[in-house]
Amino acid sequence: MGVRTLGVIGGSGLYQMPGLVDVKEHVVTTTFGEPYAVITSGMLDGTRLLFLPRHGRGHRIAPHRINYRANILALKMLGAEQVVSVSAVGSMQETIRPGDMVLVDQFIDCTRQRAPTFFDEPGCVAHVGFADPVDAGLQDALYRAALVVGARVRKGGTYVCIEGPLFSTRAESNLYRSWGVDVIGMTAMPEAKLAREAELPYATLSLATDYDCWHQDEEVVTVEAVIEVMKRNVKTAQAILQRLANDLPDPALAPATSALKGAVITPREHIAEQARVRLKPLLAKYL
Repeated sequence: MGVRTLGVIGGSGLYQMPGLVDVKEHVVTTTFGEPYAVITSGMLDGTRLLFLPRHGRGHRIAPHRINYRANILALKMLGAEQVVSVSAVGSMQETIRPGDMVLVDQFIDCTRQRAPTFFDEPGCVAHVGFADPVDAGLQDALYRAALVVGARVRKGGTYVCIEGPLFSTRAESNLYRSWGVDVIGMTAMPEAKLAREAELPYATLSLATDYDCWHQDEEVVTVEAVIEVMKRNVKTAQAILQRLANDLPDPALAPATSALKGAVITPREHIAEQARVRLKPLLAKYL
């Protein structure tokens, strides 16, 4: 078995972890543009890790302005075989306390102006299955890692992704709760969709920083409070990733790694040359 490569999307502080060696920086240009930050790679206990700060270094890019397509494609081009997303969320359930970690397995997409697919221009049409958006093997490995390091973690749940950058109104927050969601955030969509189209098994480590505004016994959500909880959780997230590096599942066993097989509707001979070039990192093995 060769070296496995794990892509990690999250804050820029995640890659500053003990034991990471052979650290390098990569500037990647994709056919969908460039990520807003360099990607840092390093070796940890025989696993190659790729770290991408989704908001750019210094948290400069708002959730609705992130180039999600470039982020996912750049990780794939650098050899990522699976992806873990680390992000802050608000709790929509009394039992999920600030500081808890949630490994969701479902998403509701309430974003409005983000490019949700690689297949959005004429020339090639594909319909990829997305019923189970999180890879079960990767989620299980994350859960084991979280338990080993002593994190308060919940396995399973639904993440509603809103457009942002504003937080919800109370009416919206209560509506989402009526849908049975567990956490609310601004970055999982279309990230998870694009990972599936890129045939990358995907799982997310959601860090609950607050109760959303439905919880009227708590203070209204503030950026200061979110940042404070995130800072406390960074070391725990790092410890989970370190443990995960020693227990990565075989990506070849994940259904996502063949997500495009049979998904491209356009006959090969009718795929436009421009689409072939644009989608080459995704479709090369099928064309």
